[in-house]
Amino acid sequence: MSTAGQGAPEQANSLAAARGRLVLVPNTLDLGAAAQELSSVLPLAVLQWAARLQYWLVEDAKSARAFLKRVHACVPLQSPLQALSITELPRPAKGRNEPPGPASSAARGSAAAAMSSLLAPALAGHDVGLLSEAGLPAVADPGAAIVAAAHGLGLQVLPLPGPSSLLLALAASGLDGQSFAFVGYLPQDAVARCERIRELEGVSRRMRQTQIFIETPYRNAALMGALLECAAPATRLAVSVGLTLPGGWNRTATVAEWRRKTCGAADLPDLPDRLPAVFLLQA
Repeated sequence: MSTAGQGAPEQANSLAAARGRLVLVPNTLDLGAAAQELSSVLPLAVLQWAARLQYWLVEDAKSARAFLKRVHACVPLQSPLQALSITELPRPAKGRNEPPGPASSAARGSAAAAMSSLLAPALAGHDVGLLSEAGLPAVADPGAAIVAAAHGLGLQVLPLPGPSSLLLALAASGLDGQSFAFVGYLPQDAVARCERIRELEGVSRRMRQTQIFIETPYRNAALMGALLECAAPATRLAVSVGLTLPGGWNRTATVAEWRRKTCGAADLPDLPDRLPAVFLLQA
């Protein structure tokens, strides 16, 4: 029996073993709040991973360094912070949900090449950490593009366990956890926002599906006011603020019940303008 070609799988396996991984490192949810003890939110194994990674792709370099200093207080970094390679990801247009415009194949190729170049350390055999400013990387986060690039290059992607505000809010809401959709941000324009709320109610009603969305913190109160004005009285509305933080809360009621408990803007629920909130509705 011929042995020609039997070395190919072994060579491929050797090549894969020589490559590093893209490691998705979760962050805490305390951005904008008093810093928590990391060990109360992140598993020890996550802290150990973070302490030994030499290469990082991050949403924000300043907050990433602050995170690594906190890691060092729990598990000493294997290399000095100043010796680590910390590279910021390209920032996409600030997050509204309009579909992207048409792009030429050259533009798409250029974007893919830029993402691939960020993964050069992994191609050279080093594990690379991906870190968001809060929660799980690549979920409601620009890191998704680099994860896609890693798959395109045949790199292993290793997600580590940690908090996700979206899933924590869903679990705490009592709304349908079997069918749900995250729809990002709602429009800022008052008329368009009201139309979008009613559209989401229609989708929720037809599909029996929970709709999850977020807002820039300083617009939390405005979004809450729009929901109480535009949503149907029987729609169930859930709000979660500061999950995993001291004083964090979540509340679910029908829109009619929310309205009865508020008599004007001054009586709206206490939605902080510096902490993210998660909003969920089910019609």
